[in-house]
Amino acid sequence: MNGLDVLLAMQRARDAAYSRIAARGFHRFGRDSRILLPFRVGNADFISIGDGVLIGAGSWLLVPRRDLAAPAIVIGDRVRMNQTSITAVAEVVVEDGVGIARGVYISDHSHGFDDPDTFIRDQPIARVAPVRIGRGAWIGHNAVVLPGVTIGAGAVIGANSVVRDDVPPRTVAVGSPARVVRSLAA
Repeated sequence: MNGLDVLLAMQRARDAAYSRIAARGFHRFGRDSRILLPFRVGNADFISIGDGVLIGAGSWLLVPRRDLAAPAIVIGDRVRMNQTSITAVAEVVVEDGVGIARGVYISDHSHGFDDPDTFIRDQPIARVAPVRIGRGAWIGHNAVVLPGVTIGAGAVIGANSVVRDDVPPRTVAVGSPARVVRSLAA
């Protein structure tokens, strides 16, 4: 075993220990799920994580409100994400087996920008609409998923796409705004 192998083993042990300790703060944290550091979270008690989930280093899960009756972020079993940001004030559901590449941003809300004398970040939320990503979908590198979008099961979202409309199951959508460019064989 060389020095790099030792460092990687130490990193895996650190992440496993962090995951075990952090799990208690979530609404649900499934069996064999792991969080790789660094990681940011806000109001984890409104986030549900399924079994066998891998939340890669650099990811951020945020629920900015505490007046909710149920988890606002629900991540199914065997989801893989890396350097992903998900923020929800109502509901973002990522179903089982979804793959999310680096740099993806998913949100069920957006800020208003009507008042020119107020910083946009200080303006009230203007749009809230649930987001659902269907079972086995793939979201490519640096994609953005906007409020109100449903991405169907087995759909593929191309890198750098901005998804503002629903994407049917088993299709490929690319671009800004994302448009369906082909159907996948059943």
